[in-house]
Amino acid sequence: MRVRMTDFSKILDKAKELEAKMKESQQKIKEIRVEGVSGSNSVTITLDGEGEMQTIKLSDEIMKEDKAIIEDLIIAAHNNAKAQLKSKTSEEISKATGGFGIPGFKWPL
Repeated sequence: MRVRMTDFSKILDKAKELEAKMKESQQKIKEIRVEGVSGSNSVTITLDGEGEMQTIKLSDEIMKEDKAIIEDLIIAAHNNAKAQLKSKTSEEISKATGGFGIPGFKWPL
């Protein structure tokens, strides 16, 4: 079977369209903010779309706890936020690619 030039042109157009959608998606991902909580809202952590921690809030009550408990709650809140971020970035990528995954492509989260 021979590929006609118009077919190749259509393929290139689709590739350019996908590239533009992925760039737009990457920009949207940078703007994402997620909040992870633990200890009945004693610890709240906010991550941006690139996984950078933006805020950490500790309740006054939690500060009376043992240091090891506070450390564990911080880790739990961070992991909670990271899981939400992974879900939101996957959702955004799915929108950009029309639900088709890109083989071998994984976000570093």
